[in-house]
Formats: sequence, C-alpha cells, structure tokens
Amino acid sequence: MATDNFTSFTVTPPPKLRGEIVAPGDKSISHRAAMLNAIAQGSATVTNFSPGDDCSSTVELLRALGVEIHRTPSGQKDTGDTLVVRGNGMNGLRQPRADLDAGNSGTTMRLMSGILAGRPFRATMTGDASLVTRPMGRIVQPLKLMGADISGDHGDTRAPLHFNGGALTGIDFTMPVASAQLKSAVLLAGIRARGETTVREPSKCRDHTERMLRAMGANIQSQDGIITVIESEVTASDVDVPGDISSAAFWMVVGICHPDARLLIRNVGINPTRSGVITALTAMGGNIELIDERVVAGEPVADVLASSSELKGTVLSGELIPLLIDEIPVLAVAAAMANGDTVIRDAAELRVKETDRIAATVDWLRGAGVKSEARDDGMLVRGEGRICGGTFSGRGDHRIAMSLGIAGLVAQDAITISDASCSSISYPTFWNEVEKLGGVDAG
Repeated sequence: MATDNFTSFTVTPPPKLRGEIVAPGDKSISHRAAMLNAIAQGSATVTNFSPGDDCSSTVELLRALGVEIHRTPSGQKDTGDTLVVRGNGMNGLRQPRADLDAGNSGTTMRLMSGILAGRPFRATMTGDASLVTRPMGRIVQPLKLMGADISGDHGDTRAPLHFNGGALTGIDFTMPVASAQLKSAVLLAGIRARGETTVREPSKCRDHTERMLRAMGANIQSQDGIITVIESEVTASDVDVPGDISSAAFWMVVGICHPDARLLIRNVGINPTRSGVITALTAMGGNIELIDERVVAGEPVADVLASSSELKGTVLSGELIPLLIDEIPVLAVAAAMANGDTVIRDAAELRVKETDRIAATVDWLRGAGVKSEARDDGMLVRGEGRICGGTFSGRGDHRIAMSLGIAGLVAQDAITISDASCSSISYPTFWNEVEKLGGVDAG
C-alpha cells in the first residue's frame, strides 16, 4: 500500500523487527552541493540528492536566480535523485523576477543569505508561515558587519529578508551559538569579501560547508574551531551524497528500543560533527555497530546495525548537543524506553525550530504516560521502559511526527499521528518504511 500521500497514520507495535533500510540522501550535504556548484565554474553531477521538500526549495530558489539545474528522479527506492548543476560562477547569479521562496527550510534561507549578501541586485527571500517566525537576526547581524545591505521584519530578526547590494569586507566573527547555518552564511559571504573572514566556533558543529569548499578549491583553513577563508573562486565538483544520519537515527532508536529487533541501516554518513546520536545511544547502552566504514566524496560513511538493548538513562549536554540537536525528538523515545532519568541540557535552540520541540516532545510524552518535564534549555524524561498509546499531533513538524511514528513501533498500544504527511519535508518515504516494518493504517 502506498502511504506517502495520507495525512493520518496509526502505527502498531509489531512482535519483531527485521530488515534493511537505506537512509535518504543527507539534507545538509544536498543543500550545500546544489548551492556551491551553482556559484562554481563548470558543471557537476550530484547523485543521491535528498528527495525532501526542503532541498527542493533550494533547487527552485537557485533556478529563480538563473542557475540551470536538471533534476532526474532515481525511480529506485534505494537511491535519491540526480542533479546536473551548470555553475554560473561566483558572480553569475541574476536578479530574480519575484520573491524567492525558501519554503519551510531554515537551511535554505540562512545559507542563501550568505550567497545573496552584497550582490549587485535586489532580492527578497521569504518562506512559509513557520519559517517567517524563526530567528534570522543571528545571520543578518554579521552579514551587515561585512557591509551587506540587508533588512528584515521585526527589527531585522525575521523574514522576509530584503537584500539591496553592498560591498563585502572580511570580518573576525565569534559565533554566539554553535550553529552550522550561521557559520556557513558567514563563510559563503566570505569567499566573495575583500580580505580575510574568520569564524570562531564556541563548540564544534557540523563542518560540511568547510569540507565542500576545500574540495572545490576555496582558500580555506580550519583548526581548533577557527575557520578562515579569503576571496576565492570555486570549481564545480561531483558529489555522491551519503545517507542522512538524522533520518537514520529514527531506525537506530527503534532498533535498540524494540525487544526483538535487528535493523541494518545502509550508507549512513558518520561525519564526527553529526554523529552525536551514535555517541548518545551508545552511552545509554544501545547496541550500535558500525560496519564497512569508508570515505565517500570526502565524507565518512558506514552501515549501521542496531539491535535490541537494555537501555539506561543518561545526561546529554554541553559540546555534544550541537552534534545531535536535530535528533533530540527521537532520542526522547529512547529516553522513555530506558530505565532511569535522562536529562537534556543546553538545547534551547529546540525552542525555535519548526515548532517548540521541547514543549511538543514533552506534551506527547506526558500524553503517552511518560513522566517528563520541560525545562528552558531541555527536558527531563523519567524512563520506565514503556510508552502508552494514543492520538497525537506532530504540530506540522516533520521530526516530531516521525518520532511519534517510531514511538508507535515500540509502544504498548497503537499510536495515531494526526498530521503525519509533514514528514515529506525531509523524508518522503518514511511511512512506507514504517509500514514495511510493521503495520500502518491510513486514516
């Protein structure tokens, strides 16, 4: 039964879980492969491109800026789409004929702000009802310091963002928070700025932008959390996108939480700035095994075997949080199925995602009989090894909805997700995989 287009799902816990899953192409790498090749010299092919709506927003926005992109759906469940991107060069983007639409994608808006800053034309970038409420001041401020003429709503802190040219000069910028999107916006402006641009990280966060810029010939150096770039041309480069660890995390969690499970997730990117979820699940006692570790297009990749485990509570905080921030909603499922308390701290960033993910997660946990408490920068989950059933809303947030789906596979009774289709933002085939693993009814 094809399930992608249904809105409501009821997920029932199967007696056992066995199978192999191929994670979709990494969202973060897909965004960057399209953007950087769009401003490069030459043409490149991007394979296993993420099929999610967020990455489609990036493709359509780049096309609106005059970039020629040919996209071919794979037609196969185990591979993503193929893009052929004909780069316009560093200064070859054109003024769009209408407002640029980033959809629901914060990555698109924040990284493209770095690319649009200081361009010799006017452009306005907006997004959907969720995206225009999310904080953008953190990127506007350093780009203004570089000389870009940018304005936005609510005192330049919200989209729509308006770009009106400007002359870029490098800056030395210490990030107030560990944010790969903020870091990338400044670096992407820095490769067109006069002089050096230096970004200082308060703690390590995902480094896909630096890796890809280096591979494409940019003059960039990185050491001990200090990244410096100078004005550079970049050369188009083919990219084979590894599987998305944020998507694979759902299957890792269900594999270790279910009492009779053995799941192999293939082709997972295990970049050390992204693999905090593996660190966290291992600390909880999860049986996670990396198989056939290898390097693909400069990124470390492995197959991940997750099997039934006796889990215990843990503390997740500090420098680990930026390495697993997107996975915290599904980590809460593991926390509920563990024995003992799990405390999550230093994750206030979750308050300003597609929804307030701290409040949303604690609300559904309580509704499912799990003792939990929301805190300003995280949550406390009192794990008792069980989740009850019920009907819950994903609140239009793909990660909340999919976490509820994973909870349904290990709960005592069925869980119904009333707005499950928002999973298409990052993982259009998620519910097909849930169905294959054990019983989904469309509402």
